[in-house]
Amino acid sequence: MKYVYGLKSLKGAISMPPDKSIAHRAAMFASIADGTSVIENYSAAADPQTTLSCFRQLGVTIDQVGDTVTIKGVGRDGLSSPETAIDCGNSGTTARLLTGILAGAGIEATLIGDDSLSSRTMKRIINPLQQMGVNFEARNGDFLPLTIKPGNSITPMKYDLPIPSAQVKSCVLLAGLFGTKPTEVIEPVISRDHTERLLNLEVETNAGVRHIRSSRSTDIPLQNYAVPGDFSAAAFWLVAGSIYPNAEIELKNVGLNPTRTAAMHILQRMGADISVTNERSSVSEPVADLVVRFKQLKPVEIRPEEVPNCIDELPILSVAMAFADGISTFRGASDLRHKESDRLAAVAALLKEAGVRFEEHEDGLTIFGDPSFVAKPATYESLHDHRIAMSAAILAGRSDGKSSVKDASCTAISYPKFWEDLSTLSVV
Repeated sequence: MKYVYGLKSLKGAISMPPDKSIAHRAAMFASIADGTSVIENYSAAADPQTTLSCFRQLGVTIDQVGDTVTIKGVGRDGLSSPETAIDCGNSGTTARLLTGILAGAGIEATLIGDDSLSSRTMKRIINPLQQMGVNFEARNGDFLPLTIKPGNSITPMKYDLPIPSAQVKSCVLLAGLFGTKPTEVIEPVISRDHTERLLNLEVETNAGVRHIRSSRSTDIPLQNYAVPGDFSAAAFWLVAGSIYPNAEIELKNVGLNPTRTAAMHILQRMGADISVTNERSSVSEPVADLVVRFKQLKPVEIRPEEVPNCIDELPILSVAMAFADGISTFRGASDLRHKESDRLAAVAALLKEAGVRFEEHEDGLTIFGDPSFVAKPATYESLHDHRIAMSAAILAGRSDGKSSVKDASCTAISYPKFWEDLSTLSVV
């Protein structure tokens, strides 16, 4: 339990935690590369640490000193069969991408996870991998525990991605790395492209449709770089800086991959005062510093085609909408019901506790914003969902009293220093 008191403002400068999505991939790709990779600014968050644990279990030598991780890659064919089930903890990225690698490498293994991960669908990766010749045993045919039973060799294929999903796309492409002929994923709506960037995969775009290919002939580069800061973490402060009176927050070392920054552009459409400075590059990823200052927000409609690239930020964008001058809405976000929690229901519960007027839909929310809104002091349920806990904290700080966030330590899943950074920025 964490207590959050009403704050006058937020001011100061903080550095963003390392990007989880990139950290996961860096560790995985380094593990199946030929040679030693040194990854700096590796995430201390629970999920990327789980990825390291899983690959140690597969026979990869991984050393960590502070935030520097050294991985001695074993190559595509060097992974060892695990002696016990591989525990993916709370990490959907670990479970889904690791399944692709194990399926391609021909390693039989059983993946398990915590209660939250065990309630999340694996059917989206099971279906395409079955087409590639892999068999599975899964609880109810869909959920962890999931046992991977590879065939003699992976069968390359063309796969039309049915929904925008970086995890499904990456899973199929990682399995494809072990095929003698190319596997091609066809992506009509672009999703996070860290996998393509870090592996230097062949990407061809025709009429807006991306064709991404992988095969055994794809060279897996060593992963020697510093991981950029996490934009998804920055989004909480971009919203907070926009809705706290007289706020001014500088966010250092933020990854600005264009497939990740839809939330920033949506906030700018709402009138947010966000400056981008010190633009540079880390590995193949754009990085910059951001400064956000308080400014009255306008209402916004988030279009369904924008949702895939702001799916993780929709909970905190919903908080921004509560303080906008009018009615905001988003639809096409039914995937939120299949995250660490049913995030649509969880956000609706936050808004209700705070006294926000809203309507919940099967695939979105309509929020009746009010610039003069002051949240009611409340007790917020995090549901062990890090993004719900952090959204609750930002909302609670705009109250006129004492609120509490249950199971607040779950923020460590993605942002171990969140509460420390909130304290650093707080003006009471």
